[in-house]
Amino acid sequence: MMIPTNKSLPMFLILMFLWTKVNSVQFEVSSGHTKCIAEDIKSHSMTVGKYHIVNPNQGHPLPDSHKVTVRVTSTHGNTYHYADNVPEGHFAFETAEAGDYMACFYAADHKPPISLTIDLDWKSGVAAKDWTNVAKKGSVDLMELELKKMYEHVQNIHDEMFYLREREEEMQELNRSTNSKMAWMTGLSIFVCLSVAGLQLWHLKTFFEKKKLI
Repeated sequence: MMIPTNKSLPMFLILMFLWTKVNSVQFEVSSGHTKCIAEDIKSHSMTVGKYHIVNPNQGHPLPDSHKVTVRVTSTHGNTYHYADNVPEGHFAFETAEAGDYMACFYAADHKPPISLTIDLDWKSGVAAKDWTNVAKKGSVDLMELELKKMYEHVQNIHDEMFYLREREEEMQELNRSTNSKMAWMTGLSIFVCLSVAGLQLWHLKTFFEKKKLI
């Protein structure tokens, strides 16, 4: 296992701070509408999510009308999770393809219309790992567990950098292809415009010759 030295520890901690992000989000879905949340995940990564409808009346049972239909799909439309008419649920799977994964929440029609507040906690990569079980299985102390977490974070950042580099190369290739097509279309447009202008001049010359104006 790699352990940072005293000189590299400040930069290491800064990277950890920058890498840490809030994965829990709350949003509202009106009855009869759908709202989707997207997460960009690289291939062969573990991702877990938990969701529930926030009770508008704390201390009282959740109303029967407060239920949603949930579907989690990959960038190619493959379904990884589906739950129909539920107040809460969870999903966990390993991604087979890189790209944007969508978690869509649909609230059924209701009269009068209502608005549901949904709490979604979605984690991927290192954040999705169950470190409590790691500590129990490995019989490690607190310091070693923290070092394991840091090492996993650094490894994940390293993989993410290569993933972003691949995406950047894909975008550059797309830009080159688009520029090539635009250049070809520009040349074709200029040729068509010159051809039309030539035909117009020929038509006008023919017209004036018939009228004996030139």
